[in-house]
Amino acid sequence: MRLYLASTSPARRALLAQTGIEPVLVAPGVDEDAAVASAAASLGRDLTGPELVGLLAVAKADAVADARIAGSPVDGFVFGGDSAFEVDGVLYGKPHDPDVARARWRQMLAAGGGTLWSGHCVVDRRLDRSLATGADSATGRTGGAGRAGTVPPVRQVDASGGGALGVAGHLDHVAPGGSTLVAAGDHVVAVDSAVLTFAEDVSDDEIDAYVATGEPLEVAGAFTIDGRAAAYIARIDGAPSAVVGLSLPVLRAMLLRGFGVSWHDLWAL
Repeated sequence: MRLYLASTSPARRALLAQTGIEPVLVAPGVDEDAAVASAAASLGRDLTGPELVGLLAVAKADAVADARIAGSPVDGFVFGGDSAFEVDGVLYGKPHDPDVARARWRQMLAAGGGTLWSGHCVVDRRLDRSLATGADSATGRTGGAGRAGTVPPVRQVDASGGGALGVAGHLDHVAPGGSTLVAAGDHVVAVDSAVLTFAEDVSDDEIDAYVATGEPLEVAGAFTIDGRAAAYIARIDGAPSAVVGLSLPVLRAMLLRGFGVSWHDLWAL
């Protein structure tokens, strides 16, 4: 069973590969800034962290779900993801510029940490839907209430009720460190989050040396935990994989509870 990754992110691909899944990578070609600006204009306000990453995750997945790959339609599941780091109510995406990255690091260290929001969208594009092994994606969802601190159940929602945000409009009530999963038709959308605490004694020299590597310039929040910044992060409350680029526990729950597909059904054997 194929999983199409609506991203060319090496980190997301590596996360999936280490669990036995070899995704088909497809660049979604989404104008992220335009999508966020359009939604914010329609709402008359800035998007929250969960809304922003949910909106872009859906946009990326949808862009690939109806595409033709090497002349053939998509046959499998499509995953789109997005991340943003929130510090004192301000959302940080990719800094791109070294001066911006340095300034963000000083702001993040002054605050002591922040919340990493990770958006997820899975779209069912199996050509033969009869291959479902559990819940019928058109009629029902699986999953109980779950234990405290684990991934919550999937909630059925009406995408049209989310207004300008569509399905992502149902993702606004997520506490830092928490997660939520919703389903609408052949889409399951989720937000997971992790609260990060930075080391108290990171110096300006360390910030300058880190920024000089170029690693923080093209990642949300200007840091990665699977690279040189790992030594500057003292604590993570939440799934570490969510900070890297996608929450593996949440993605597993989306597939199992939303479509009745077990994680090992996607393993490359």
